[in-house]
Amino acid sequence: MKIVTSEQMNALDRAAQEAGVSIMELMENAGRAVFEKAEAMLGTPQGRRVAIICGKGNNGGDGLVAARYLKKWGAGVEVLLACSASDLKGAPKANYGSALQAGVPVEENAQADRVLGACEQADLVIDALLGTGIKGAVERSAAEIISAVNRANRPVLAVDIPSGIQADTGEIAGVAVHANHTVTVGLPKWGLLNFPGAEYAGRVVVADIGIPAAAIEAMSITAEYLDAAEVAHLLPRRSPAAHKGDCGRALVIAGSAGYTGAAALCSMGALRMGAGLVTLAVPASLNDVMEAKLTEVITRPMPETAARSLSKEAQQEILELAARSDVVAMGPGLSLEPETALLVRRLVGRLAIPVVLDADALTALSTDIDLLKGAQAPIVCTPHPGEMARLVNLSPAEVQKARASTAQSLARSIEGVVVLKGAATLIADAEDRLRVNRTGNAGMASGGTGDVLTGMIAGLLAQGMSPFDAASVGTYLHGLAGDLAAAEKGDMGLIASDLLEKVPDATIYVSEVVRQSQ
Repeated sequence: MKIVTSEQMNALDRAAQEAGVSIMELMENAGRAVFEKAEAMLGTPQGRRVAIICGKGNNGGDGLVAARYLKKWGAGVEVLLACSASDLKGAPKANYGSALQAGVPVEENAQADRVLGACEQADLVIDALLGTGIKGAVERSAAEIISAVNRANRPVLAVDIPSGIQADTGEIAGVAVHANHTVTVGLPKWGLLNFPGAEYAGRVVVADIGIPAAAIEAMSITAEYLDAAEVAHLLPRRSPAAHKGDCGRALVIAGSAGYTGAAALCSMGALRMGAGLVTLAVPASLNDVMEAKLTEVITRPMPETAARSLSKEAQQEILELAARSDVVAMGPGLSLEPETALLVRRLVGRLAIPVVLDADALTALSTDIDLLKGAQAPIVCTPHPGEMARLVNLSPAEVQKARASTAQSLARSIEGVVVLKGAATLIADAEDRLRVNRTGNAGMASGGTGDVLTGMIAGLLAQGMSPFDAASVGTYLHGLAGDLAAAEKGDMGLIASDLLEKVPDATIYVSEVVRQSQ
């Protein structure tokens, strides 16, 4: 599913109208979708009261349509218009008239105190005050109404985007409605996916309002929202006659004294994601530990430093192993030993198969990023914001403020794929394609979960997926595995190995979601 800016969404609205879909039809479809979500939230119309806060724009028009449907359903409805009826134009004005004809009570020029009283008495508040077009800070009267909605502390359903959230960035324009659910119309907006906007939006439903698919395709929108259908479509399929060699060979270069867990988690991530064979290159003195930890993984003891990390002398043996592999995952738990960092820098330029880089490997390369630009093989980097900051010479705060552009810039620079981890992980490639993932939860903020992701991406690459698709599918399923684990165990105390157990369930889940929708 594509992700749009407010300007792109406006262009799609115009394209739909040029294709014969009127603004009245678009607004009717949007308002009906809002009603359907409100209906699901309320359960029954009997004794239910709904307060709908409407502005003068198309967002308010959507709210007026929803009011008409709610009235017909039998719920008690009250519309509080934050302007005079004379301020309404076009489709919102027409739907104002239709709402009155349907018997919907509409109060004009509603002030904050009146809004507060109505919201406190409501079972549901629908926020149709401001839309995607706000620029700068919310003006005072609207800000007071938004504050009143929040103070009422009632369930809130936002139309398109919570009022006060910048549609293109997710930033708060001074103050914003804190919604439980949002029905966004047409396509998802960036402000619903970026934080803090994502937190204010609650659970987001995307409503099809009738924009022709041809109009969307003609826009050449490069940003996509990952969903189960896309992931299920991309997942590799196994032949009934497949053997382990057909499913790919992954080489993991990881681990050092004190960090054997990182190597184990990464290796198991590759196996759980379907790699046929996984080999772990590990410091020689740790080999017995790894053999005890890993039943299904082949371990290869390598020359080591005095600190029990991989030595530069391991280079030739690793290259020989790589020649018999389909992908390399490198970085988890390697350590920051200077000699190990030198090994990483030497290997990157010599490996001829796809390489997934994480953790200490990224730190080793941050001092000479040109090595990534000159790599022979496809590169997938999986930094968290701190690692990204070192790679691009910015502060973590600067990275977080411009996540999409930073990820895309690095991907273009290294002609590879960048997975910028976070609450909404971004996957970017050198062709300016961008995917956003929203699976995952706060319980995954614990050591080792990133090592699992590195292994999962490598496991998919081993099976022949393209770097961009492998990074996308791996990221989605990694987050979904975390969600499934949290549903059973809660998000307090969730650990990385909990995710490993749920990876097969995650693949089954996406396939089942698609099957049920057909």
